[in-house]
Amino acid sequence: MPTTIRLSPETEKRLNHLALTTGRSKAFYLRRLVEDNLDDLEDLYLAEKRLEDLRTGKTRTLSAEEVWGSN
Repeated sequence: MPTTIRLSPETEKRLNHLALTTGRSKAFYLRRLVEDNLDDLEDLYLAEKRLEDLRTGKTRTLSAEEVWGSN
């Protein structure tokens, strides 16, 4: 799936240097960055969203009794 991103001039320069020096494409390194870091980004940003939803009352937590049922 083709995707377009805008990079700062400094980041673009660094990426160009890396690609030219190693003989790999910029797309290779961008793909590696996404694939290697997506799990961490999901953890961080989905947790932040969940916390925001809790704070604003859009969702709520469950007590242990609600999860496991009281005996």
